[in-house]
Amino acid sequence: MGRTLISIERGTGEPIYQQLRKALEHEIASGALNPRLPLPSSRELARELGVSRNTVNTAYQELQAEGFIESQPRRGLFVNPEMLKHLEYGEDEPVATAVDWSQRIRRSPDAEMPEIAKVRDWDRYPYPFVAGQVDAESFPKLAWARALRDALDPPHLHYSLRDGIDEDDPLLVDALCRAVLPTRGIEADPEQVLITLGSQQGLDLLGYTLLRPGDSVGVEDPGYLDARHIFSRAGALLTPLRVDASGLIPPPDLHGISLLHLTPSHHSPTNVTLSIGRRKQLLALAQQSDTLIIEDDYDSEFRYQGSPTPALKALPGSERVIYLGTFSKFLAPGLRLGYLVASPELIRELRSQRRYRVRHASGHLQRAMSLLIENGQYHRTVRRRRTQLQRKWHALRESLNETLPWRIDPPPGGVSIWVSGPPELDCVELARRALARGVVIERGDIYFADPAANRNHFRLGFAAIPHEAIRPGVAQLRRVITTMLEPR
Repeated sequence: MGRTLISIERGTGEPIYQQLRKALEHEIASGALNPRLPLPSSRELARELGVSRNTVNTAYQELQAEGFIESQPRRGLFVNPEMLKHLEYGEDEPVATAVDWSQRIRRSPDAEMPEIAKVRDWDRYPYPFVAGQVDAESFPKLAWARALRDALDPPHLHYSLRDGIDEDDPLLVDALCRAVLPTRGIEADPEQVLITLGSQQGLDLLGYTLLRPGDSVGVEDPGYLDARHIFSRAGALLTPLRVDASGLIPPPDLHGISLLHLTPSHHSPTNVTLSIGRRKQLLALAQQSDTLIIEDDYDSEFRYQGSPTPALKALPGSERVIYLGTFSKFLAPGLRLGYLVASPELIRELRSQRRYRVRHASGHLQRAMSLLIENGQYHRTVRRRRTQLQRKWHALRESLNETLPWRIDPPPGGVSIWVSGPPELDCVELARRALARGVVIERGDIYFADPAANRNHFRLGFAAIPHEAIRPGVAQLRRVITTMLEPR
C-alpha cells in the first residue's frame, strides 16, 4: 500500500480515530486497498498522517473487531476476504427493492371489525366524557408512591427485582385470596389465581388456550368489542346474543358454543346487571352443553344504589366460570394489572402460556399493589373513588334528563352512562360535531354486531371529567343534538 488518500480534519469535534476508521472502511468497501497486500503498520500510517500510533491502533482494533480486517501471523493486517464478498458490487448484483410488507404480514381475521378509537389527546378538551380513563387528581399518588418505595426495601426487594419465570408475587396472590375476592363472594386458593397484565391479557391467554379454529364463542350484543377482536384472532366464530334491561337474554340452549363471554355485574357498554334468574339459567345451560363461561368483572366495585351483586363465580354450580378481575378501572388503566381465577389445571396451563409471551407482570408493581392492599389503602381508595363517582353519576344523570329531549334511566353503577337516542339521531356524526365543541363522547354503533343498524347510541364516561364540567358539557352536547334533530 502506497500513500493513502486519507485526510484527517482536526477541530471538528469527531475523534480522530473514528475519522480514520471510517476512512479505512470506505477504502476497503471501494476496493482501493489491495487485499493481497498488508495494511501499513501503525508506525508508518501514524507518521504519514501526523497522528499518534495509539490513534491508528484504536482504529485498527475497531475494524478488526467488526470483521473488516484480520491479523495473519507473522505477516500483518490484511483486508478480510470474507468481508469483500459482501462489499463487491458487480453488474450481476441484484438491485435492492423495498419489502412488500402487505404480503408478509399475516392478515388478521378481525381486520374488517371496527375498533374502539379513543381521542388521543382527550385530556386537552374541556368536556372529556371519555370512557375507560380516570381523573388523574383522584389517583392515590402519595399512597402509591409509598407502596412503590416500600417495595424496594427488605424483605420486599427480592420479589420486586427477581425474575419470577412463571410465578406471581405470593404476597399479592395471598392478598387477593384473603382481602379482595371475598368481597365478591369468591373463595379461592392461591393455585387458582393468575396475575395478568390487565383483563385483556387474561382474555388473550384464554382465547389462545381454549379455542380452536372454527369454535363458536357467544358474545353479548351489544358487547365488549375488544373481546370480539381477541376471540376472532384466536380463530373463533362469534355468536351474538342480544341484551336487554336484565342483561344477556339466555338462548334456548348453548349447544355448539364452546365459550360464553359475559359482563354480568355491569354489562359493557350499557351497564345493566344480569338478573339472578338469568345467571342461574345460564349456569344450567352451560352445564348441559359443556360450555365454559368467562365472567369479565371489570368494575363491580362501583355501584351507587343498593349492594353489589355477588359474582357469577360465587354462585353454586359455577365450576365452569372463569373469573377475570382488574385493578385498572379503579386505580389507573396505565398500571395494567389484573387477575384471573379458575381451576388449578387451567391456571397451570395459562401460566405456561404467559411465561413464553411476557414472563410475568412487573414484580415491583405486583409487590407495591400487595402492600397497598395489606395496609388498607386499597379498600380506602375504593370507598373514596366510589363516593366521587356516585356524585358524578348523579350529576350526569340529572343533567341529561334536564337537558335532553328524551328521558333516560341509567342503571346505578359503572363508570359511564349509555344513551339511546331516537332512531333518526346519527351518533357517529354527533361524536364528530360534539368534538368540534370540545365535548368528547364515544359512538355506540361499534359495539353491535350490526353497526349500521345501531347508529343512534352513544356512551358518556364520567370518571375522567371534572365534576364541575359535567353540566356545561351536557349543555354543549344538547346544542349539537338540537341542531341535528331540527326539521329540514
